[in-house]
Amino acid sequence: MKKMFGMVVIVFGFIFILAACGEQSQEDVAEKLESTLESMEGYKAKAEMTMNTGQEDQKYHIDIWHKKEGFYRVELSNDQSEEGNQVILKNEDGVFVLSPELNKSFKFQEEWPQNGSQPYLYQSLVNDILKDSEAEFEASEDRYTFETKTNYQSNNNLPYQEVQFDKKSYTPVMVKVMDKDRNALVQVNFSEFNTDPTFEDGDFTMDKNMTNEAADASVSGDGEEEAETGTFSVLYPQHMAGSELVEETQVDTESGERVIMTFSGEKDFTLVEEQQEVVPTMSTPQMVEGEIVNLGHSIGALSDNTIEWTHNGMSFVLASDELTRNELIEVAQSVQGQEVK
Repeated sequence: MKKMFGMVVIVFGFIFILAACGEQSQEDVAEKLESTLESMEGYKAKAEMTMNTGQEDQKYHIDIWHKKEGFYRVELSNDQSEEGNQVILKNEDGVFVLSPELNKSFKFQEEWPQNGSQPYLYQSLVNDILKDSEAEFEASEDRYTFETKTNYQSNNNLPYQEVQFDKKSYTPVMVKVMDKDRNALVQVNFSEFNTDPTFEDGDFTMDKNMTNEAADASVSGDGEEEAETGTFSVLYPQHMAGSELVEETQVDTESGERVIMTFSGEKDFTLVEEQQEVVPTMSTPQMVEGEIVNLGHSIGALSDNTIEWTHNGMSFVLASDELTRNELIEVAQSVQGQEVK
């Protein structure tokens, strides 16, 4: 009997030890995420991002490349966009937002991506976890889940995020960015994550990332440009921050048309829409004193009182001395969908 009791104690003790060894604490997982990130030479990942911050959900397909020297290439494509993909690029020359289909590029004087949360970048997710001493943690059968504060400098309407990591690889599986009521307004689902990628020469250069067949095809056989001109559908903001449209002016330009809309009310602002001319040769990047913002329908360049972006062959400039940065983003996000007469 004593022998049997001793065996039971040993067995239960062995099970307890195994269970204890298998359980990872929040600190253990955070340290493992940090060491996994530091040991990587780079990664390639694919994800789908859904944003419901506008009038209707917007879906992006995201191709993310990172090389340890601090190089990034994030390609975003939107099924509703006719202008092709946009690329956020960081190399030794700076940070850029590229619209290859239009041969248009913005150059930013900012420390992206270190200057704020980025829901599709592994290092940003890990850093947010490490910085938040009040982060919540939960372990399920196959995932580790953290809820942390975010750091979106241009948008304080998204203060929280839930990040899920695969238990075996410690790579991200899903991210939900939430408002103050914990409603998910942005969701990123990762479908692939390669921690041992290969890169080719030029993968992070402007020349290679601005090359696209559509721009080359805009030049005819004799070398003359064939830019498409004509009328375009004017888009109006669905969210007008308590103001209303008081004046709309149409101006003919070399590339087509420009529409200038003036809104007045609680806060005045101006929206300019212009048909974007496609040029066959790469132009010099436009310098921006501001930051990169995701508007749902496209990537924008935000300065103190202006947001600029391109969408479906059009360029947009929203400007106001009265709208806050959050309000500028909200109005710009709502310039989408069907035109409103």
